[in-house]
Amino acid sequence: MRLFVYPSLNDSARQALLSQLPADVTATFRQELPEADQAAAFQQAEVLLGNPPAEWFANTPPTALQFWQIDSAGIDRYQKVQTKAQVANIGDFFAWPCAETMVAGILSWYRHIPELAVLQSEQKWVGAPIRLKLGLLRDKRVIILGSGAIGQAVAQQLTGFNCAVRFLARTDPKAQLHSKEDLAAALPATDIVVNCLPGSAENFFSAELINAMHPGSIYASVGRGNTTDEAALLAALQANRLAGAILDVTRQEPLPADNPLWQLPNVLLTQHSGGGQPGEDAGKVDILLRNLHHFQQGQPLENSVELGRGY
Repeated sequence: MRLFVYPSLNDSARQALLSQLPADVTATFRQELPEADQAAAFQQAEVLLGNPPAEWFANTPPTALQFWQIDSAGIDRYQKVQTKAQVANIGDFFAWPCAETMVAGILSWYRHIPELAVLQSEQKWVGAPIRLKLGLLRDKRVIILGSGAIGQAVAQQLTGFNCAVRFLARTDPKAQLHSKEDLAAALPATDIVVNCLPGSAENFFSAELINAMHPGSIYASVGRGNTTDEAALLAALQANRLAGAILDVTRQEPLPADNPLWQLPNVLLTQHSGGGQPGEDAGKVDILLRNLHHFQQGQPLENSVELGRGY
């Protein structure tokens, strides 16, 4: 079988993959090919690791593809891809680090860490006046949009701060909120909203919902940038109706240099780095090898997904 590896792997992970592949599988690494040859090599794949451009499936479709291991949790960019292959995503691999990024960002706003970092760079000692502005994450009222792996990890981490956490999820019977109407009614009494929604929930967090948040609340987003009405969020932040925003994702990535979000002092941009963690490449290889074994043995894949549904 021909394996095409789309992500650039470090040397250690690449060697680990080569040493553990079944004898009947040969690997081609995109990073070792000239750019002009990459799509053609992809087209020959029977097994695929990674997230190639969606247009490759239309322009150079891999008609022999049998198993595709996506190396992200989100798959919304591939909803229109037509393939007969079995497909799996990476499951909860990025959930804990994404949650840590959100909690770290939220905590930094209450403790004014960004402001203190600026003062340090300017060698300005403020002391008592900034002390009077500091808040606490403890006991805050939180709504998490989406009850998947990332949302659950956020909730788990917030329990250490004794936060009152509720979930918004349309079909999860364990969630406390199930509709936009439920959410709009709950937002005025909520301190923090954490958006963990997939891209299939486009424009879910609308201007109406942003305006329903009470003054001084915080918005954090680690799902997909297209789920937020970014113009309405920007207006709320510029007017200081919201205390701040922690954005791991934005509607356009990379964020254009002229986007006003760069300049707002009450915005922390973490540049879609939330899933970063030690051993990331090795983890992807381990997941691929496990699922490749399942596939070859005719067993169910871990974290099997349906592209058309977006999850």
